[in-house]
Amino acid sequence: MFEYHGWVTIRETAGVEDDRDDRLERQVEEVRACLAELRDYGLVDLRWMNGTPFVHLAGQPNRDGGWGEVLIALFERVGRIAPGSYGLLHVWDDEGSHANEFRVFRLVRGEVSEHADPLLSPVIPTVEDPSPER
Repeated sequence: MFEYHGWVTIRETAGVEDDRDDRLERQVEEVRACLAELRDYGLVDLRWMNGTPFVHLAGQPNRDGGWGEVLIALFERVGRIAPGSYGLLHVWDDEGSHANEFRVFRLVRGEVSEHADPLLSPVIPTVEDPSPER
């Protein structure tokens, strides 16, 4: 099983200026085009709230099937399109090299980095009970 939950706040730059122009809207349309390329599975949502665009993603396919790479590449693309963007992607692949832990991919200033998750890991016994011994 492969589970993922992620969000991104789309920002034109990391600067504090509040001069909204057409550039942010063009960046959002580029991100929307990237989201349209995703295979049809799970939650994919891009919407504006209080003048700020956000992306939300979640899903639970039976197997990774390349989803991990696709999602990380998506975060990297968003970082290139809108370098002020930031967000987190939480991933649990119970058949991967970190089978008993969530991994967190952080997007900040156009860069994606991988981190251990101390809040939901180890999955057993934090999230799930151990299997009963037979």
